[in-house]
Amino acid sequence: MVMNQPTDNQAVALCRLDDIPDPGSKGLIVQGRQLFAVRQGQQVFVYANRCPHRGIPLEWVPDQFLDSSGRLIQCASHGALFLPESGECVAGPCSGASLTPIVCRIADDQIWLA
Repeated sequence: MVMNQPTDNQAVALCRLDDIPDPGSKGLIVQGRQLFAVRQGQQVFVYANRCPHRGIPLEWVPDQFLDSSGRLIQCASHGALFLPESGECVAGPCSGASLTPIVCRIADDQIWLA
């Protein structure tokens, strides 16, 4: 979700926008929580790094959460595919389930967790 300057004192900087390839993804650990961010152009989507089907992290290789097209989030364990914009599973054993979204915003080329 793209927004303007952080306005509250609780905002946590996740990383710089340029730290994530376009398109690309990056794993993050924030306050003990495993998260990941997906970048597509100037949009960034952040989710909990947890497959809704198996409850395990999605990636086997660090920072690799996308399929070979760079368009969909893919679970490395069983190949489920998720839409970056909504986290909805569109193929695989958890079809219809969704990833857990994390609210974020971009300000000054930095990605902020609200």
